[in-house]
Amino acid sequence: MSTVLTARSRWIRIRDHLIEAGAPAFRFRQLLSAWQSSSAETFADVHSLPAALRADLAERFGPRLHPLTLLDVQQDEQVEKVLFASETGARIETVVSHYRAGWDSMCVSSQAGCGLGCTFCATGAVGLVRNLSADEIVAQVMHPHWIRDGRPRPASVAFMGMGEALANPHLFDALTLLTDEGFAGMSARRVTVSTVGFAPNLARLVERHPQVTITLSVHSPFSQERARMIPLEERFPLAQNLDILDRHAAVNRRKTYLAYLLIAGVNDSDGHLGALADLVRRRSRPELFHISVIRYNEAAGAVPEYRAPSSRHVDEFVNGLLHRGVHATRRRQLGTGIDAACGQLHATYLALDSRRVAPVDTELIPITPVSC
Repeated sequence: MSTVLTARSRWIRIRDHLIEAGAPAFRFRQLLSAWQSSSAETFADVHSLPAALRADLAERFGPRLHPLTLLDVQQDEQVEKVLFASETGARIETVVSHYRAGWDSMCVSSQAGCGLGCTFCATGAVGLVRNLSADEIVAQVMHPHWIRDGRPRPASVAFMGMGEALANPHLFDALTLLTDEGFAGMSARRVTVSTVGFAPNLARLVERHPQVTITLSVHSPFSQERARMIPLEERFPLAQNLDILDRHAAVNRRKTYLAYLLIAGVNDSDGHLGALADLVRRRSRPELFHISVIRYNEAAGAVPEYRAPSSRHVDEFVNGLLHRGVHATRRRQLGTGIDAACGQLHATYLALDSRRVAPVDTELIPITPVSC
């Protein structure tokens, strides 16, 4: 691989072991090819490798190629939601949307649960169970389930599933594994990282992975109100995150998306509309900022008083932004019928008596789980 990663990734440890054992470089490529196929679930299934090498790898790294077990699949007309379990029993959900234009997009999880306590989100109501490893994140993308029956793997990946991606230090290794030509080889521009504003790691992201697309959740242009919706606002204000994205737009010339979850009677007034437009117009490169307006989805564990605005009002809000010279669209929503839309993922935790535990990873800027 062309990029340095930490030793956390099992795949990097496997690669290093093969090098130390004197195996030819093509052996690792054979292993990756088998892992990306739908036919190999264990090292024993990789028949392109010598039997002795297969046995050695299974003994050192465990028999399974994939760290995730598929537990359940739910589908509606255009969305497929998969429930995975890790080897430690943590449950996560991954969603693939099938668009009629002929392409697929995958929404991956970065954490089991989430410790940030956003009041509109089912995952936040779970609390943080633990961070996912880089291998568990990448395994969602590369799992053989997606390419069954000869289907192509989804063309784009968004970190919009369970958890705050930038609160997980393993995200950076996962991005490298996904985009490195020696591994998954995805274009960085086909990868989106969504955040509610974990500023220190947002700065690190734009420095280390400048071609990755970024979506920052705004949800209110007013700091006090935003803090009631997104408690992280009190620690890393929206203004601090926008300053980082301002520099990113100026230096890297990459379009940035601002997500705005529209909730009836909460953040959908003319005052919100005007202040939101002003936020964008004050950017150094306002033409590189695009507001994605999302109609609120009812979510388990969210504030019960939250309601979805009418579809007409969402369209009027978008048109109001456009009339003020701001790039904006209404995000198309799929999967609400199977709890697969924005803010609805909870991987059955809210239906079970699950015990919340503290984060297992305290690297970088540690986050204390928020009581819900």
